[in-house]
Amino acid sequence: MRFLLRPILFNPRFIAPTMTSLFDSENIHHHISKQYDHELLDIRNRVLTLGGLVEEQVESAVAALAECDVDLAKRVVTDDYKVNSMEVAIDEECTQIIARRQPAARDLRLIVAVIKTITDLERIGDEAKRIARIAMDLADHLPRKSQLTDLQQLAQHVRELLRESLDSFARMDVDEALRVVQEDRQVDREYESIMRQQITYMMENPRSIPISLDIMWSARSLERIGDRSCNICEYVIYYVKGKNIRHISLEQVEKDLRRIY
Repeated sequence: MRFLLRPILFNPRFIAPTMTSLFDSENIHHHISKQYDHELLDIRNRVLTLGGLVEEQVESAVAALAECDVDLAKRVVTDDYKVNSMEVAIDEECTQIIARRQPAARDLRLIVAVIKTITDLERIGDEAKRIARIAMDLADHLPRKSQLTDLQQLAQHVRELLRESLDSFARMDVDEALRVVQEDRQVDREYESIMRQQITYMMENPRSIPISLDIMWSARSLERIGDRSCNICEYVIYYVKGKNIRHISLEQVEKDLRRIY
């Protein structure tokens, strides 16, 4: 697989924040040092570039699973190092900004949000690699069409969550971030449905156990990608509103944010 970087400037799904629009928004303010402004903009752009690469990895892994494409699955596994190296580079840049600029308040929240976001993106890449490895194993078997159909539906929903979470990060859009968190409930329901279905298959035919286990592990990885996409949205809310919503019910989050608004 080619090294497909998808910077927000070239991805129509993302609205690339220009220097003027970004620093005129309510979420980013001017600093005395213009270089500092450029550094903050750069790490946001690099996060979205990493997000584009991870999104590509997930899409390729799911395609390899659905089409039993061993070569594509191998490329996903091989290209995982690109995600890892980019995550390390962004993390080092954040560390240098902290050391040089000693950020406070909103700037510090941005750095923290970036560090947490790239960690989740790297782990989403790991889940894509895991799905690709399962695809290589399933290529030697013949799973039921219905099994892959349900899995593809879950995968499509999860990819949408990931894309929307990156959109919310690009715009620092709290409303969109909340929508993603809400949509994750549907992903959980689809995941639970697949698990029940595979358990039924295994009970009816013990010879289907290896295939069903692979399907279940794939579904688990997809569900985790959905959860990590929600994490990214939580970091968006943390940065914009200064509210840490982890381990809080969705209803309580909406109530708290209404008070903040």
